[in-house]
Amino acid sequence: HDALPICQPCCGGCGKDAAMKSVKTFVSAVLGGACIGFGGTAFLSLDSKVLGALFFTVGLFVICTFGLNLFTGKVCYVFQKDRAYAWNIPLIWLGNLVGTGVVAAMMQMTRNASIADKAAALCQVKLEDSLLSLFILGVLCNIFIYIGVEGFNHNPHELGKYLSLFFGVMVFILCGFEHCIADMFYFSMAGAWSSSAVVRLFVITMGNAVGGIIFPEARKLLI
Repeated sequence: HDALPICQPCCGGCGKDAAMKSVKTFVSAVLGGACIGFGGTAFLSLDSKVLGALFFTVGLFVICTFGLNLFTGKVCYVFQKDRAYAWNIPLIWLGNLVGTGVVAAMMQMTRNASIADKAAALCQVKLEDSLLSLFILGVLCNIFIYIGVEGFNHNPHELGKYLSLFFGVMVFILCGFEHCIADMFYFSMAGAWSSSAVVRLFVITMGNAVGGIIFPEARKLLI
């Protein structure tokens, strides 16, 4: 009989590699959240809603260009990837929360802190809205996020890549759809966190997840 291989004691390298990957995923998510915070700052700083929507897109543009982690983009592909990818989704959400919070805290210490008033007005609308409305608006939002991200990744035309991204983001903002990561920034900027805000953010997050999953899954029927 062939000799059986002798198992070597584990050096712990696998665990260290997994931990390092998680750290990198989280840091990338923090940076992704910060980029949405930058976009949110631009949106709140402009009186024109159209221009605000246009310059908000800088957040997703940087995220896609540099390959950073954003919950609303990553969740769209959760059924197309492996289990490790799915396990990272909550970690990315938390990293995005930290990133948006850091940018909001920094802005509150500057002369531009007055944008908190606009953020508060946005948050008040969300806090007075019904949970069903927020869920539906979250679903619709992430359909456009998927359109933007998928177009950026796979449109064969260079101009088309950027048009997909910019129009995808601008449309969801102008329509008043709900983006959970942007809402993290608005709640932090306005200092409007409460139990009601947390519940609403969770509902919007679920809506974003459903919208981001259902559209690409439905597309499979056409391929």
